[in-house]
Amino acid sequence: MKNFGTLLKELRLNRKLTIEQLADSLNSKFGSKISKSSISRWENGEADPKLEFVRLLADFFQVPGQHFLGEDSEKMSESKKVVTIAAHIDDDVTEEEMEDIKKYIEFIKSQRG
Repeated sequence: MKNFGTLLKELRLNRKLTIEQLADSLNSKFGSKISKSSISRWENGEADPKLEFVRLLADFFQVPGQHFLGEDSEKMSESKKVVTIAAHIDDDVTEEEMEDIKKYIEFIKSQRG
């Protein structure tokens, strides 16, 4: 399974973007403050992005957030197991927050390997 950095770099190169161009595009589109050094560290596996940046990248590249976890469709069906956690979380969690929680859990699980 490919890691986050490899997947990010592939998407960036497919769009023929430099790291600097990607940082500028993200910051311009989303009003974020992502540095080119952060993107470089993510691509090289030296750091992991915050979940909010993963969501921005998924939106920018128009891919599902799971794409960055390197999950194929078979493995995505396994992620349904995470739903049982919902029973242990207060009722005031929104659907979007629950999706973020599921994605974060899958991200953590992907780092085991």
